[in-house]
Parts: sequence; C-alpha cells; structure tokens
Amino acid sequence: MALPPNRPFHLALPVHDLEAARRFYVDLIGCRVGREEPDSWIDFDFGGHQLSLHLKPDDCFAAGSNAVDGDAVPVRHFGLVLPMPDWRALAQRLTVAGAEFIIAPKVRFEGQAGEQATLFLADPSGNALEFKAFGDDADLFAR
Repeated sequence: MALPPNRPFHLALPVHDLEAARRFYVDLIGCRVGREEPDSWIDFDFGGHQLSLHLKPDDCFAAGSNAVDGDAVPVRHFGLVLPMPDWRALAQRLTVAGAEFIIAPKVRFEGQAGEQATLFLADPSGNALEFKAFGDDADLFAR
C-alpha cells in the first residue's frame, strides 16, 4: 500500500517548558492550540498538521548540523512548505518580532533546480523548524 498524499502528519517532540512552547507556537508562529493535558502535553494545529509537544526536559538537546548550500543546517528539523506570499509574510513577521534565526530568511539554490526561499529558527527547547517556499510547488522534488 502506498501512503496517501496530502494527509495531515502527527509529530511529537519534547519540550522543557510548556508555557514557553505555547508562547512561541501561538504568538510567534501563529498556531492554534488543540487538546492539552496541563503539565504534560499540548497539541498544536501546525498548518493543518498535529504537533504534540510533551513536557520532557531531559529529552531536549540540540541537533548537529550538515552543510547545505553554504549554511549549517540543523540535521533534526521539521517545518512547512508554504505558498511564497505566506512565506514572505511569516519571514517579515518573525523579523519584526526580533526572532533569533538559525538561518535568516534567504533564497537557497538560486538559479538551480529546487530554488527555494528558506528560514530556520529554534523553539525555546531547541527543536529546529524550517519554513520554505518555492516559486512553483512542482520544484519541491526537483533534481
């Protein structure tokens, strides 16, 4: 059986502070809060996907990185592929809010197959997020 395309994913990650996570994901990223168990976990609507953050401070650690197009990209990261206007709006909102970027908003692979706008930042527990966009979503898997 092939996996069905365009279905919501579920991702569970550890955090060291649920309220700091709530502020980051709601106030900065713009997620909606779903179900939650106080002092244990919170579900967020992450672009239509279920992101579950569990209070597990001992499981929080920074990931290593790999070189990609001249940047040190966190190996363990997740994120969303946004329409270009939405990516630009998010990049602007994060910049104005003074977000601390791992990789500031930029265009990667310029003039090549897979050219993309990208930015990286970490949540308060060190979980790395990437938001990217393509001029044409067909380039997502361009080689």
